[in-house]
Amino acid sequence: MTARKKTGMVVFEVVMILFALLFLYPLFLALFNSFKSFSEVMTDVIALPKSLSLENYRYVWKYINYPRLFLNNAIITLLGLAGIVLVSSLGAYRLARTRSKLSGIVYFLCIMPMLVPFQSIMLSVLKLARMLHLTGSAWGLGIQYWGFGAPLALFIYHGFVKGIPREIDESATIDGASSLRLFFSIIFPLLRTVTATIVIIDVMWIWNDFLLPLLMVNGSQETKTLTLAAYTFVGQYTSDWQYAMTAMVMAVLPSIIVFIFLQKYIVKGVVAGAVKG
Repeated sequence: MTARKKTGMVVFEVVMILFALLFLYPLFLALFNSFKSFSEVMTDVIALPKSLSLENYRYVWKYINYPRLFLNNAIITLLGLAGIVLVSSLGAYRLARTRSKLSGIVYFLCIMPMLVPFQSIMLSVLKLARMLHLTGSAWGLGIQYWGFGAPLALFIYHGFVKGIPREIDESATIDGASSLRLFFSIIFPLLRTVTATIVIIDVMWIWNDFLLPLLMVNGSQETKTLTLAAYTFVGQYTSDWQYAMTAMVMAVLPSIIVFIFLQKYIVKGVVAGAVKG
């Protein structure tokens, strides 16, 4: 590598580091303010805390009943994730293996909801969810994520499945495998890379979602999520910003940990999907 290329790489890396710090700054700001008292936050938001006290974390843990809300988040995320992966992978496999105009139309209708802003349909969704008794419970909210998350997951799976040779299906069928056994025993294991990508993306989305839980489970303390709990410290007349920042850090920390440990699978899944699609 020439000196000019090395210099260019160094400049590029420095610029990327600066952009990364710019995007991470709000998170650092929330973290710093979570250790401050109310007077410190009101005096100078940008300044570092005078002392690293965990009093805010102890108060928020007890006030919002963190273990209970963590369980709600876990139920909603796991249920929503399981439904999204199952429905979208099965649907993508069937649509990718069916060559017809009808299949193309159905595929287009399945992914078209990605283009519809949630804000434009949220009142209709709320009314329908009440009719189906899906509001007011963590289980009902988890089921609703199936419909909102499946279009993108199906789109990703569809491009990946098209790269799997059809001869695999034919060989399994000749050996007497049923359609479901063929999918779960042979096809789905081949989708593990792209499945990991979908899992990470949807965990980050569902765990940190605010608007849908606000509409569906905000009526009871027993059904709230961690993100909604952070909002309870922000009022019309007074706001406990130090507790709000603390609750927000406690809410997003689990998803950040998951992302840090599994981020390599995002790159693998995207690259594999691009090559096979």
